[in-house]
Amino acid sequence: MKRLLAGAAALATAFVLAACSGGGSAGGANAGGGAVAAAGTGGGTPTTSSATPTPTSTVATPTPTPTSKTPKPTPTSTSAKPKPKPTPKPQPAADPGVPCAAAAAASGTAACVDISAHKAWLLQGGKVVYGPVPMLPGRKGYETPTGTFHVLSKEKMHLSKEFDNAEMPNSVFFYPGDAFHTGSLSVYSHGCIHLSAGASLKFFNTLHIGDVVQVVP
Repeated sequence: MKRLLAGAAALATAFVLAACSGGGSAGGANAGGGAVAAAGTGGGTPTTSSATPTPTSTVATPTPTPTSKTPKPTPTSTSAKPKPKPTPKPQPAADPGVPCAAAAAASGTAACVDISAHKAWLLQGGKVVYGPVPMLPGRKGYETPTGTFHVLSKEKMHLSKEFDNAEMPNSVFFYPGDAFHTGSLSVYSHGCIHLSAGASLKFFNTLHIGDVVQVVP
């Protein structure tokens, strides 16, 4: 038993010595460097036990700053310039001598009657085109209405049924029953506007249905 133990101990000692000497090769290139060659490889090519790590660069690549670009010039339009609008013609100013503001402000033809002055006018676009001419209004109890009216109708020869079919040449009605017409300039009417024959013809030919007629006191 003691012999077996002694033999085993001797065998273990020999194995350790062989492993530390690089496989028992005396004077070999790797003698004494037992950690380099693997045991029992019979002199194989030595390999390193760890790989050298590849160094990584820690310097960050700077982000390029965008440079300001010069804006491109806006292309000019080659289309033709719009034609200037025509300047509207100025309207004629109202005649300051006419006492009828509404008639003077009318865009078309109009008539103005001043009862107290016994005068009448024709206007076109606010400008006097005829007059003043003498006139006579209605007598007391049959006064000519005052205000702003419009031409209602026209009759070359109107016969007044109310006054025994009295003739009323060149009648231009501006109020029910009242009109411009040829009449006496010395006798007051029953509400109509008496004009001379020439003046009544001018009023009849100038005024149109719908035109402004203004009668002031």
